[in-house]
Amino acid sequence: MSTSTKGKGTRATLAASLAAGAQKHFPAGTSLSVGGVTLTLAQIETQLTSYASLRNDVNSAHAVFQAKVAAERAQATAMNAFVGAFVKIVRGSFGNQPDVLADFGLQPNKPKTPLTVEQKAAASAKRAATRVARGTKGSKAKLDIHGDVVGVVVTPVKAAPPAAGTSGTSVAAGNPSPSATATPPAHS
Repeated sequence: MSTSTKGKGTRATLAASLAAGAQKHFPAGTSLSVGGVTLTLAQIETQLTSYASLRNDVNSAHAVFQAKVAAERAQATAMNAFVGAFVKIVRGSFGNQPDVLADFGLQPNKPKTPLTVEQKAAASAKRAATRVARGTKGSKAKLDIHGDVVGVVVTPVKAAPPAAGTSGTSVAAGNPSPSATATPPAHS
């Protein structure tokens, strides 16, 4: 058997195999020096199997933990919505009463403090500087922006003369022939 000790699960499996092998191949009542300490075969087997059983217990607990976390994640969205809705009901029912809100584990809403004149001026200057830095424009300023094309020559297209042998019913360049615009005869 390999004596690789990488990973806790592998070491626990190795410990269980070592205990089984020791029980099978060493005579009962044998004492061995392990790590400078003399131990009986029963003591060695007890230590090895206890390590393996601890690892199995950890693996079982981990599986239970993962199942609980998965259940929590599955319910988290609905539970967060429910809690948020109930908080709104509590705040709507009791307003900003600190003693009542404290019973629910909530803090009163802090009143909004209006900005000072200096803060408003600084915010306005910062917004303007950001627009200049980013090159952003408002909807009306965008209307004044037009693309300039240089070096393009536009040649007008002239309509070709009607082909010979037509009866004058063709429409050339959007002008209908006189027969096409005649009024239909009246029915009696």
